[in-house]
Amino acid sequence: MIRSELIQKIAEENPHLFQRDVERIVATIFDEITEALARGERVELRGFGAFSVKKRDARTGRNPRTGESVDVAEKAVPFFKTGKLLRDRLNGIEE
Repeated sequence: MIRSELIQKIAEENPHLFQRDVERIVATIFDEITEALARGERVELRGFGAFSVKKRDARTGRNPRTGESVDVAEKAVPFFKTGKLLRDRLNGIEE
């Protein structure tokens, strides 16, 4: 599902909301998650999962084309851990 499909689904299930309002709501949610992660905070959506930031240490990599050694800088990467409810639903376990 892409963002526009999510917006369309929410708009269909909530006919009292205007499409532009749903777009603004979805954009605000994604922006807030992104900003929290940029500050190094953890974002938990109960039953769905948790977003966090993990640090990758600097290392020496290899250019696959030339085989030359390349220094790769330290970086922060987003990480998502599924919640128990989501994991159970994906595995066909209903409560």
